[in-house]
Amino acid sequence: MKVAVVGAGAIGAYVGAALHRAGAEVHLIARGPHLAAMRRDGVRVLSPRGDFTARPAATDDPSHVGPVDYVFLGLKAHSYARSGPLVHPLMHERTAVIAAQNGIPWWYFHGLPGPYTGRRLDSVDPAGSVSTTLPPERAIGCVVYAATEIEAPGVVRHLEGTRFSIGEPDRSVSRRCLDFSAAMVAGGLKCPVEPDLRNDIWIKLLGNISFNPISALARATMGQICRHPDTRALVESMMRETLAVAAALGCRPEISVERRIAGAERVGDHRTSTLQDLEKGRPLELDVLLAAVVELASLAGTPVPTLRAVHALADLLATTSSAPAGSAP
Repeated sequence: MKVAVVGAGAIGAYVGAALHRAGAEVHLIARGPHLAAMRRDGVRVLSPRGDFTARPAATDDPSHVGPVDYVFLGLKAHSYARSGPLVHPLMHERTAVIAAQNGIPWWYFHGLPGPYTGRRLDSVDPAGSVSTTLPPERAIGCVVYAATEIEAPGVVRHLEGTRFSIGEPDRSVSRRCLDFSAAMVAGGLKCPVEPDLRNDIWIKLLGNISFNPISALARATMGQICRHPDTRALVESMMRETLAVAAALGCRPEISVERRIAGAERVGDHRTSTLQDLEKGRPLELDVLLAAVVELASLAGTPVPTLRAVHALADLLATTSSAPAGSAP
């Protein structure tokens, strides 16, 4: 099995190191000091489950890698449309793309029976720009339940969780999913093949759609949001509206809002990825988390007043935070 990890950051390098440990031929695509360190010293993983070092190939030029069986995307979703130069040199006719993204994926309606089959969402696939770069038939969905961070160039700190749920958009249990799952398990990770990954997508999205934009707007941690009665109530409202949209589209994830909030409260004073991106001046990954669900609500005719209000504020924040100081949004 030959795998390229495009965007070998904290999650990508962690997955690449595990697959390399399992015996797969792994190529990490990265840049800067992180790439230099991985070339020199390999990927050092620090984990409560045991530290280890893996030495997969690492490069900034995918043309040196050639076609692979799987491309594991560790990029943020807003980079997908521009990922062609990184991804296309890695493709042959059967290459699968495993997109480890939060939120609603560009392939959401691909292969899904019903009134919206093949529908494209403007919020996640504007003008078909992502589908052109990453054809939906190549996609294998992936929901990440692991938490990692880059502690230093070439050093990945694994904080918790080892589950990477994967699944085909058409709900089949394919050979390509089973083979990738087996390699991940051999590398020490959990990788269940889900007959309908969309349920996992909605379960994880419950937290992202609420805590991520609120944390950025309020500059608050998850614990602070949960301990403040009014923002806790806001989270609950956003989650209930999100579940209503999921139900209107035929998904009924088996988790309660109370349990989801309690789990977030146990995480404590964690700064969400959106808050961290805001603090570092990076683009905010809110289209796939929030705008997409508002678009889906319009499609399904489901009222989501709280989601719409928070989306308006978060969208303004994303616009003003990326504008030069003193310029008009």
